[in-house]
Amino acid sequence: MITPYLPYPLVSGGQIRTYNLLKNLSTKHKITLASFIRNTDEGKYIKDLSPYCEKVITFKRRKAWSPINVLLSALTPFPFLVCIYFDIRVRAQIKKELEKEKYDLIHAETFYVMPNIPGTDVPIFLVEQVIEYLVYQRFVEGLPKWMFLIKPFLFLDVIKIKWWEKYYWKKAKRLAAMSQDDRDFIQNLEPKLKIDVVANGVDIDYFEKTKKKKPQNPTVLFVGQFKWLPNRDATKFLVEEIWPKIKGEIKNAKLWIVGRNPPKDILNFASDNIRVDGGVEDIRLAYGTSDVLLAPIRNGRGTKYKILEAMATRTPIVATKLAVEGINATNGKQALVAQTAEGLAVNTVKVLKDPKLGESLANHAYELVKKDYNWGKISDQLDKVYK
Repeated sequence: MITPYLPYPLVSGGQIRTYNLLKNLSTKHKITLASFIRNTDEGKYIKDLSPYCEKVITFKRRKAWSPINVLLSALTPFPFLVCIYFDIRVRAQIKKELEKEKYDLIHAETFYVMPNIPGTDVPIFLVEQVIEYLVYQRFVEGLPKWMFLIKPFLFLDVIKIKWWEKYYWKKAKRLAAMSQDDRDFIQNLEPKLKIDVVANGVDIDYFEKTKKKKPQNPTVLFVGQFKWLPNRDATKFLVEEIWPKIKGEIKNAKLWIVGRNPPKDILNFASDNIRVDGGVEDIRLAYGTSDVLLAPIRNGRGTKYKILEAMATRTPIVATKLAVEGINATNGKQALVAQTAEGLAVNTVKVLKDPKLGESLANHAYELVKKDYNWGKISDQLDKVYK
């Protein structure tokens, strides 16, 4: 299994997914984990992964904005995203490993690690956690007008991402998407591909232990890792367009923005009624002391962990259609769904003013996530694809 990150500690969606899959699949398969690390300090986490792996191999990744990556993206057909991870030394190490041991399957998490896989007869199973080119395309489209001089270069990079992403879809023996919507989107682009849906799950046992405590003021929660561009976009949408409408209806409401690596523009949103918190060690505390999770996601396909975690902690959810994509939630039963700032604000106010509505949404959501989105069931689905 080749991943663009070490799947521990559990601070991002990708890490949570890979760790739980390793944990559940280790009883059925012998797994060698090969992961990129950002710094050598991450080596201390190998002990947390060793119980589930035959061995753990790490590759030191170049810093994203290193001159080598910039030069490679300018002089080669590879997009910047691929250049961050492509390394001939890594490719040689993987080649040596494949020659030394007998492997039945290569599981690649994300297409941009695949240039490091040498020519091989071992079947490759590629998992697309998101459709990458769509994320970057939306990001470039949303840049301010004053950046018009660099936009053409960024759009060129998006075109390169799209070309290589589709190229590696076809290089894989089989492909997995996070949701039926993603599967259908990819299938429309490449009708001949074999694509499975292997959704994300949540650790029910861990999250159902969340201690609920009514906050002093009506509290709206946003959760998101801020290295992920769609979370930055959603936060700005929330603070600038949705939050004023909520405050207009409920004067004493508070907004709690929780997520690692908040950039300066997100930190600047902090005020008397907005708290920006980049250091919550146990995310259950945030869910346990909030009245509603608001997820105004406008970009980035795939199943969102914040939604699954809120469901598992019995936290009512107000979200966009994209935020609940890949989860069989019904609008009005497990969540309230809207697309506009006005609709999202109205639905949030409804939940804050009607505790019984919030309780009903939370209970129905909990039953759904416990039945269909536990890691045991998800790993069983993946095991069938492996076989």
